[in-house]
Amino acid sequence: MIKRIFLSLWRGLTILRLALANLIFILVLVVLWVTFTGKPEPLPERAALVLDPTGRVVDERSQIEAAALIFEQDPTSRETLLMDLIDSVELAREDERISALVLQLGGLVSIGQSKTTELAEAIARFRESGKPVVAVGDYYTQDQYRLAVEADTLLLHPFGGVALEGFSVYINYFADALEKLSVTMHVFRAGEYKSIAEPFLRNDMSPGERDVTRAWLNDLWAAYGEAVGSRRDLEPDALNALLNNFPERLRDAGGNAGRLALEAGLVDELLDRSQQNKYVTSLVGAQDKNGRYAAIPFGQYISRMRPILAEPSLPKVAIVTAQGNMLPGDQPPGTIGSETLSRLLRDTAARDGVRALVLRVNTGGGSVFASEIIRSEMERIRETGMPVVVSMGSIAASGGYYISTAADRIFATPTTITGSIGVFAAFPTVERLMAKGGIQTDGVGTTKLAGALRPDRALDPELSDVLQQSVDDLYGQFLTLVSESRSIDMDTLDGLAQGRVLSASDALDAGLIDGLGSLDYAAEQAAELAGLGVDEYGLISIGPAFSPRELFLQQLSDSMRGTRLLTMPGLVTGIATLLEPVRQSVDFLESFADPGHLYMRCEACRIQ
Repeated sequence: MIKRIFLSLWRGLTILRLALANLIFILVLVVLWVTFTGKPEPLPERAALVLDPTGRVVDERSQIEAAALIFEQDPTSRETLLMDLIDSVELAREDERISALVLQLGGLVSIGQSKTTELAEAIARFRESGKPVVAVGDYYTQDQYRLAVEADTLLLHPFGGVALEGFSVYINYFADALEKLSVTMHVFRAGEYKSIAEPFLRNDMSPGERDVTRAWLNDLWAAYGEAVGSRRDLEPDALNALLNNFPERLRDAGGNAGRLALEAGLVDELLDRSQQNKYVTSLVGAQDKNGRYAAIPFGQYISRMRPILAEPSLPKVAIVTAQGNMLPGDQPPGTIGSETLSRLLRDTAARDGVRALVLRVNTGGGSVFASEIIRSEMERIRETGMPVVVSMGSIAASGGYYISTAADRIFATPTTITGSIGVFAAFPTVERLMAKGGIQTDGVGTTKLAGALRPDRALDPELSDVLQQSVDDLYGQFLTLVSESRSIDMDTLDGLAQGRVLSASDALDAGLIDGLGSLDYAAEQAAELAGLGVDEYGLISIGPAFSPRELFLQQLSDSMRGTRLLTMPGLVTGIATLLEPVRQSVDFLESFADPGHLYMRCEACRIQ
C-alpha cells in the first residue's frame, strides 16, 4: 500500500513537471511568434516623440538575456543607449510628423552630467526647430531633474517633488573588518593621492583625499547649478540656498514638496496626470483612441527610423566604446577586456571605408596589464597613419587616462572626471586568520622568493621591496607617457599627478586634455585629422561581436522590451536599492584580477 502511494505521488509529480515544462515551452513559442511575426504599427501622422529611458543610460549596453528581461523587476538592471536617445531627437527634429518632444523620466535611474550635457545639445537643436519640449512627471530625482530642465515647460504632480541633495562620495572602509578577520592587506602605491588604497588601510577618508575630492565635487556641483540656473532663470547660488535651508523652506511651503518646487522656480506648473495629459495634448495637437496625447516612444521610433542615418558611400569615422572596469583577457560588454577591446580596435581600423577612430572612454581604470595592452594597440593603429581621438565620458581616470595617452587628441565633456595618475599594488595574506584556527604553514623553497606569494604566509620583506619597486617603476612609466604625449615636463607633471583626481576644466588648464566637447565634437576633430570636411564623412558605432545565440537573445530582448511576466512590483527594486552599497563593495573586492597585482584605478571617482 505504501509503495503504491509513493509510486502514485511520483507519477503525479512527473506529470505535473512535464505539464509545466510544456506550458513554459508553449509560452516561449507564443512570445517568439508574436515578437517576430507581428507587423509594426505605422507611425502616426502627428505625435510627440517621448524620451522615456529606463534604468541607466550607458555608452555601451551590457548583454541582457531575454529570460532576465521577462522575469526580472530590478530597474537598475535595465540599460538605455545614449546614442539611441540622441539619434531619435536628431531625426525627430526634421520629421514633420513629430510636433513636440516629451521628457517622461520616471523610469530613469541614472544618466550623469556628461551624458546629460551631450543629450542636452540635441534637445537644444530640437528646440531651435520651433517645436515645443515639455517634461512631465510625478517626481524628479536629481539626475532626472537635470535632464528635465532642458524642457521649455516642466510639469510636476501636486503630490510630487524634486529630490535634490548635491553630490557626494562615500566609500566603505575595511581596516577594522580586516583586522577582526585577521587578514593583512599589503598595499604599495605611487602617488600621494592614490586613494584606492585607503579602504584597505583606514576607517575613514584621509584629510588630503578629503580636500581633493571636495574640490572636484564642488566643480561638478557648480556645473550642475549653473546648468539648472541658466535653464530655469535662477540665481547662481539658488540651489545651495534651497538645500542648505531646506527644512525652513519646506515649512514655509506648508510641508508640501510640490508647492516648494513651484515657489522655488524649479517647475512651471503643478498638474495631476489628467491635467498633464490635457496640457501636452494641446501642444501635440493629436490624441490616440484612449484619449491620451498621440505619442511615439523613442525606442520604437529609432528602430523604425535609424536606417535613414546610414550613409554607405561616405568615408567613416568609427566610434568604439571602452566602458567599465579594465581586466585582462576577454570580457563581456560592460567590462573592458584587454583582448576584447584590442581585437575590436584592430578589426575596426581594418574595416573598409574607416578613415578615423574615436575611442569613447568611460572608466576609472583597473588592471595595469590590461591598460598597457590596450594602449599599445591604440599606438600601433595611430602609427599606421589613422587618426585616433579619445572622447572622455563621465569618468576617464587612472587606467582610463593611461590608454588615452596613445591618442592624437583628447577631448572631455565639461563634467568629466579625469587624472588620478598613479599606481598601486594590493596583496592580502591570511596567516593570522589561519593561526587562530590552529593552522600553521611551513616548508622549504629553492630561493628566497619561492612561495613568497602564498596568501597563507606572511609577506616577505624582500617581496615587499620588489612590489614597491614595481609600483614606482610603473608610476615613472606612466609619467613618461603623459610627459611625452602631452609635452609637459616631468617635474611639473609629478606635482600635478600623485594620483590626484581632476575636473575637466582643471585638466584642460594643466594641459592633460586638448579641449572640451561632446562625442560628436570629438568625431568632427577626428574627421578633420583625416582630411575630411564636415559633410564628407559618416559616423558608425562599432560594438563587440556576438555569437549567433547572443545576437538572437539580444534581438529578442530588444523586441520584448517593456514586457514582463512573473514580477513582484516594488519588492525587488526596494531590496536592490537597500543592498546597492553592499553590492558595490563586493564588486570592488572582486575586481582585482591583475596577474601582477598592479592597478591603475580611481575608486573615489564614483559619485552618489
